[in-house]
Amino acid sequence: MIELKIKSIEAYLKRAFGDDARLVGAGSIGNLDEQGMKGFGYGKPLLLQFEVGGEMREAVLSVMKGDKYGHQFYWDRGAILMFQYETSARMERHVHPLGLGYVDGSDSLIPVDEPKEFFILNEKLEGHDYFLDLDRIKSGDFCESDVETAREFARWLARAHSVKLDDSHLYYRRIRNLIGSSECILGLIDEAFPHPYAPFDDNEFMALEKRLIDWRWKLKGYAHRLSVVHGDFHPWNVLVTDNGEFSVLDRSRGEWGEPAGDLATMAINYLLWSLYGHDRMSGPFEKLYRAYVEEYIARTGDTEIFDVMAPFCVFRGLVIASPEWYPDHPESVRRRLFNFVGNVLEDDVFDWENINKYLE
Repeated sequence: MIELKIKSIEAYLKRAFGDDARLVGAGSIGNLDEQGMKGFGYGKPLLLQFEVGGEMREAVLSVMKGDKYGHQFYWDRGAILMFQYETSARMERHVHPLGLGYVDGSDSLIPVDEPKEFFILNEKLEGHDYFLDLDRIKSGDFCESDVETAREFARWLARAHSVKLDDSHLYYRRIRNLIGSSECILGLIDEAFPHPYAPFDDNEFMALEKRLIDWRWKLKGYAHRLSVVHGDFHPWNVLVTDNGEFSVLDRSRGEWGEPAGDLATMAINYLLWSLYGHDRMSGPFEKLYRAYVEEYIARTGDTEIFDVMAPFCVFRGLVIASPEWYPDHPESVRRRLFNFVGNVLEDDVFDWENINKYLE
């Protein structure tokens, strides 16, 4: 809970409006009784009366209350407040924003001054992109250490996924996002493919979307599976060192989700690389795929994961089949990927040991 003191509000006003800003009163709307501050932090607006340059002003200080409607985290709420700050004054008769800020770990109010874009600064990690190892293997240079790397990926995922959270609404949100988000399945269908698209026409896309509704309702029964996830575990987000250590980049789509998403994402890429030169999962990439999945199951005992994996396979299958993201696929590779996407939802349980049957 946020607990604000008078001195914190006064400090904010000086940082936002200048050193001559002075707080006169604070309380609930219509009442400057300072006891009203006790409710702040639960989404209750706080009326401020303050003076700047000898002029008396009034303003309302608000935070959003977290809820299960896509506002569980402060970054969810921050995005909405940033939208309101940027756009409210452009609408006729809308209240004008006077400031945007955040509350830091010590409950101080920190102003954000005229934001235009945000950035992040990360540490520099050692290693090379894992997709370069897959290219090397594709060219014929396969080592037993490559199998150990795949197993280590699985062990790392197993440790991450062992942390669970009892929050069914958050699980439902992740499944909604998987299907309906602009950067997930429906977004890919709309934006990552031209329409019409001969290799997978609009009727096939519509049938796929309708089938996913059945899967959405099926997955509502699996909310107990909510776990810590990475969210985007693919070969471009993994750095591998020469001694076999690895690091991961670009965690996406939230801290909590369905473990099947992480497991499927890397697995589908083993399929992709195998399809270059073969019409199926085979050879060294099949060895990597089997080592990766077998190690994960050995570490977690989670065979239930295959009950829920198919929609995540569709998402990642659409990514790697997209002509926008992967314009250079041979026609035979893209055709197999579309077969996979079109077939994988038909089994109630993903048959990971016989993945090639989905390619026909």
